[in-house]
Amino acid sequence: MRAVRITAFGAPPEVVDLPDPTPPAGGVVVQVEATGLCASDRFAWAGHDGDVTLPHVPGHELVGRVAATGTGVTRFRAGDRVTAPFVCGCGVCPDCRAGRAQVCPHQQQPGFTHDGSFAELVALHHADHNLVPVPDDADAAGAALLGCRVATAHRALVGRGGLVAGERVLVLGAGGVGLAAVLIAAALGAESVVADPSPAARARAVELGAAAAVDTAHGPDAVREAVGDGGARLAVEAAGRADALDLGVRSLRRQGTLVQIGLLAREPVMPVPLMIAHELTVTGSHGMAAADYPELMALVAEGRLDPGRLVTRRTGLDALAGALAAAPEPGGILVGLP
Repeated sequence: MRAVRITAFGAPPEVVDLPDPTPPAGGVVVQVEATGLCASDRFAWAGHDGDVTLPHVPGHELVGRVAATGTGVTRFRAGDRVTAPFVCGCGVCPDCRAGRAQVCPHQQQPGFTHDGSFAELVALHHADHNLVPVPDDADAAGAALLGCRVATAHRALVGRGGLVAGERVLVLGAGGVGLAAVLIAAALGAESVVADPSPAARARAVELGAAAAVDTAHGPDAVREAVGDGGARLAVEAAGRADALDLGVRSLRRQGTLVQIGLLAREPVMPVPLMIAHELTVTGSHGMAAADYPELMALVAEGRLDPGRLVTRRTGLDALAGALAAAPEPGGILVGLP
């Protein structure tokens, strides 16, 4: 199979021919139709993820058809069209049995703990517990985004943040997850205010339905004014920047909550005195378990959420390799079609 391979952290990836993977016990091999380029792929390429060992095939956000099944797989067969959360739980530990596979202590992650989806084929573990069926008529590029950024944004907003219709959420960062949060908020009958330093990213957020977009340079007073009601009851940090986290905390109303999604290369400094005085909450969110996908998939099936609107560029593996090592385009979302 052809695949994008990293041989040195921070060095240009290469497209190579590799042996086809074989399905692990309880797992499958999926023929990849589409795979998204996510900020966490660049994070791993730069050497910031301790699970990645070289040489390595990146990619964790995908849709495709089951090409082969391993022993013990009962719910899926060759030809089934599927995606999977980027965190694949073991299916048997107490967390997995309770529906919390996203924090499984034995989790596997394609593109991080083992070779990923920037390839024609990818192996996925514990298929019966982790695969999510995808309708045959769903756009491949949009469906791939269900594996990470769309699911991650949905759980941060709903599962961790408790977003309800009529609310206004603050989204820090108009990258893939942040823009997905804009779409999901609208699908749920809520509004979003986006804060980002890039004019192009802010414009893209408004194009996708954000009620307002604020330059982060204007500070928390401007952000609170845009949100209204004294600041945000709920904010999601999707930029992976310490300054965005600080801005988000300072833009909360009293007893507000910030959900941290973005990965930071270094541990940040937090405004703890303000957090104590205003009784603020900062909580993490790590993807979404397959058990929680039905609500998200219902939004797609009902036509309330179209992940394909996020996609700005579709390309083959060769261009995908180059894009991994390049600076991201503000507001742009690239999907590879192996």
